[in-house]
Amino acid sequence: MIPILVLHGPNLNLLGEREPGIYGGLSLTEINDRITHLGNELGFEVKTYQSNVEGELINALHEARKWAKGVVFNPGGYTHTSIALRDAVAAIGIAVIEVHLSNVYAREDFRRGSLVAPVCKGGICGFGWWSYVLALYAFQDMLC
Repeated sequence: MIPILVLHGPNLNLLGEREPGIYGGLSLTEINDRITHLGNELGFEVKTYQSNVEGELINALHEARKWAKGVVFNPGGYTHTSIALRDAVAAIGIAVIEVHLSNVYAREDFRRGSLVAPVCKGGICGFGWWSYVLALYAFQDMLC
């Protein structure tokens, strides 16, 4: 099994409750269960982690460089504000795919720019929880 980290940023712990018209009705636990199961079918050992704290996300990225072959990362609101997360992604030396549940390009202007995207292998947005699955398929093509 190929180890993959799925990293969730701020406010994603409120999925299923927070603006379900935008982010969907599944809880983070339900999403994690689904992507872990589908990841296993694709040959991945998926580990999930969520934090609302920027430094904890940076620490998770730093630790991932020691064991993961790739990271699926939803930086949430930090996407548009965190140079520190951008630098952490650039520093770890493993492929990171940025994902978002909503189509950030169809939303507010400030959501259309990502500080993290330029140092990621690619990005997927707008497909709800399937954005994570599509990233796993991308890693399957890259790593298997």
